[in-house]
Amino acid sequence: MNYDVVIFDLDGTLIDSIRDIGAAANHALALHGFPLRKEEEFPGLVGHGVRNLMKNAIPAELSQDDALVDAVLADFTDFYTSNIDVFTRPYPGMHELLRELSAEGLALAVASNKFQSAVEHLIRLLFPDIEWIAIMGNKRGAPLKPNPAIVSEILDAFCRQKKVTDPKAIFVGDSPADIRTAHNAGITCIGVSWGYRDVSELSEADHLVHTVEELTKLLLQPFNK
Repeated sequence: MNYDVVIFDLDGTLIDSIRDIGAAANHALALHGFPLRKEEEFPGLVGHGVRNLMKNAIPAELSQDDALVDAVLADFTDFYTSNIDVFTRPYPGMHELLRELSAEGLALAVASNKFQSAVEHLIRLLFPDIEWIAIMGNKRGAPLKPNPAIVSEILDAFCRQKKVTDPKAIFVGDSPADIRTAHNAGITCIGVSWGYRDVSELSEADHLVHTVEELTKLLLQPFNK
């Protein structure tokens, strides 16, 4: 694999954030008198943007009530924004991997379905010494992954900053949406099994790794010849 840009998903790939997401979701559900979700349910609910998270977390018979979903989402966002990093941490070894990739001259980027301000906050807080070519979360009205527009934006940013054309990229993520995003953009995807999806859901990834050490070896392989 030869590439110029490594694009990472955020939640379940770079960081373990599920406890803080779950706490915010249950806070919002409680405010509206809805049953709380069990912690083990949240990995299956995340990854498609926070509006879809809350739409799927409320009782199914109410999920088509857009005004209600918006109200629950607002309560989630308020609580999550104030409690975004209580338990959230990078996966062990991830910070070191990012430093190694940067040292090899690779450009790094984040592509997440989480809302933009949250993505920026977490990246700046948890990886303050890492230089990123782009930090991309979801913006109002923008398509969610697996739409490949987010990859196109990242590569456009790389081309503008580096004054190059036709860069090669690779995507690292923990979900089928990440795999489809990469393939829709015409790039290779590495699936990671430590995130929020069962490994059986990652069968279409071009490569599958189970530890950060395996990911490090795979990504640095072109530089260790």
